[in-house]
Amino acid sequence: MTVIGTDKIEEFMLMHADSASWFKAWLAEARNAEWKSPMDIKSRYRSVSILDSNRVIFNVKGNSYRMEIQVSYNNKVVAIKRIGTHAEYDRWD
Repeated sequence: MTVIGTDKIEEFMLMHADSASWFKAWLAEARNAEWKSPMDIKSRYRSVSILDSNRVIFNVKGNSYRMEIQVSYNNKVVAIKRIGTHAEYDRWD
């Protein structure tokens, strides 16, 4: 998959260094993945939430943080939409 919006991850890791290993591992996996449906993601990351419009919410670092992505399965593109603390996630619409 092509991952766009990685600058959001870089910025977040600068502010939350404890998340760096999780994000680096996730990026490596996502770039090598061939996700064809939300269930492909769910089978690897059981705690994700699958939302409408091909959006997926990841629980990061034991649910301390959340990341929202949007996937274009046909184009093989993952767009990182936003990343935040659990408290920030509660305020997302």
